[in-house]
This record gives sequence, C-alpha cells and structure tokens, in this order.
Amino acid sequence: MATEIKTWEIVEDRLSEINTTLIDSGRKEKEHLEKWLKTESEILGSDIKIIGEQVYTLSGPLDYLGIDKKGNLVIIELKRDRLPREALAQAIDYASDISSWERDKINEICFNYTSQSLDDFITESFENIDIDNFSINDSQRLLLVGFSIDSALSRMIEWLSDKYDLVINAILLKYIRTSSGNELLSRTAIIPEDVENAKIDKKKNKIEMSDEPGVYEEYELKELLFQYLQRNLWSSRRMKIIMIPYLLKTQKTVSREELKQEFLKNGGELGGIDSKQAGIYISLISNQLGQKKNDFLRQIIMYDYPTYHWEKDNFKINPEYFELVKEVMLSIK
Repeated sequence: MATEIKTWEIVEDRLSEINTTLIDSGRKEKEHLEKWLKTESEILGSDIKIIGEQVYTLSGPLDYLGIDKKGNLVIIELKRDRLPREALAQAIDYASDISSWERDKINEICFNYTSQSLDDFITESFENIDIDNFSINDSQRLLLVGFSIDSALSRMIEWLSDKYDLVINAILLKYIRTSSGNELLSRTAIIPEDVENAKIDKKKNKIEMSDEPGVYEEYELKELLFQYLQRNLWSSRRMKIIMIPYLLKTQKTVSREELKQEFLKNGGELGGIDSKQAGIYISLISNQLGQKKNDFLRQIIMYDYPTYHWEKDNFKINPEYFELVKEVMLSIK
C-alpha cells in the first residue's frame, strides 16, 4: 500500500482535516521547498548534511549530494510530487558513478557548495570526528524525497532494505498551513531511522591505517611506486608533480610548512591554490601515506609526528631508495 500522510487541526474541539498544498498557499517548490531543505537538512535525517546541489554525474545532474557522520555519501533525489518507481533506477544509476569518486573530487564539490573544505565541513558538522582517520565514500546511501509514493516503489524499497541490506529510504513530506496561517512541514520515513542506521553500521568498513613501512625487494618497490604514480588520482598526481620532485631536489628533511610553500610556489600545474587548499592537499597526501595498504610508500617516504600525534611532518625520501625514486620519476616523464 502507498503511504499517505493525513493531518487534522483541532478547532473548537473538533477535528478539521488540512488538505493545503504548496501551490494553494502560493509557495513554489523550487523557490521555497528547496530553500527549506537546505537550511535544515535534519528533515532528511539526523546525521545527513548537504555538500552539493545539482551535482554533475555521468547519468545527469543529481539534485543533492549529502554526507553522513560515517563518511557515506548520500544520493538525494527530490521529486516535487509523487515518487514513481523509476526514481529508484535513477538513484542507483547516480550511485554507480559516485561510488568511484575519490576524496579530492568530493572535496571540490563540497568547497564549491559550502565554501569550506570537506575536512572543515565534516569537523564542524559532526561531533567527535577524527578527521585524519575518517574514511570517505566507502559506501553510499539512497534517499528519495517526495510528497507521496507509488505502492510499487514502497514495496521495492522495503524489499531491498530487508533482503539485501541496501541503505535506502524514502522521505515523504507534508506541507500544512493551519487556519491561523502557521506553516508546517512534516515528514515520515518508509524505513525507521534506527533500522537504517543499523544497516549503515553493518556496512561501514574503516580504512586500516598504519605507520609501518613495507619490506619489499627493490624490483617490487620500483613497480609499486611506478604504478601508483601513474594512477589518475589527485593525491598521486600531487605527489608526482610537487612533493617527490621537491624531496629529490632538496635531498633533506622537509617540514609540512616548507612543503606547503612549495605547493603555493609551484602548484600552478594543479590549478590556482591558496594556503588553505595547500594544507588540504598535504593532509590528503598524509592520509594516503598512512593507509595500511600503501606500506610501499612508507618504505620510500619517511615522516614523523613532531607536533601532534595525528599530524605527519618532516618528510624525506629514504636515502636507501633515493636512486630508485629518481629512476621511477625519469621513466614516468
């Protein structure tokens, strides 16, 4: 059965059903509804914050992109009337593209929408977040928002959630204007929020971090570094274009601040950047260095924690592999 929200106002001890609509009250979906959702995203869920609007994907523009306190991206598709079952296929299509997005791309989307870096936005939006060990986009959530829903879509959402643990939900809104002129916006969810959160916890896989270097033979190390620097990832590109050439040139330990200045000085190839963005780039590189799977990078690039236990600093190339790194850089060029 399709879900329907009905509301009654108590007037002189009698129930009077309210059937007002946005249109009846001179409210426009684009001008007013979307503004309300952006100013108070909690109506979508207690742990969801919006980081992008009309976000381009390979399947077309996504209405809203959100993030939750576990680092999952939330595909938010808004229908200004009834949610048809086709909305599910559309949301899955968006998710299939977004699932491959790297942290750098998500950071750019967040900055364009909020004027904050992704790390700053997450830190301010959610309490008790260890941002250096906070993984992004390990999983995706689908959220369909409308004013009513096809019975077939409601049935499919419940089936996918129950049988396949897909983190999917539909939020149904109800606009209310009382006889006294007060305006209300209520919501109901197809899947209870505690059930949805349990599925999120079940799916969350934290990226393992480590400071232990690898123990590869030189021929293995050379191949691993070559393959990594050839990847089309923002952090690997920044290491290839800025960080590693600078460490090779200086042949000494380089502080975080010195590396930031090098990004500001020679980061033109990466696009115009300011001091704040340079700091973000170094944090993203530090995250790559700290991921357990990237132990080959820690075998080559050394660092320590002179100021904070969570902030890598004092980077240098392991002297044992200096010539190896030079050979790899020359082969890439």
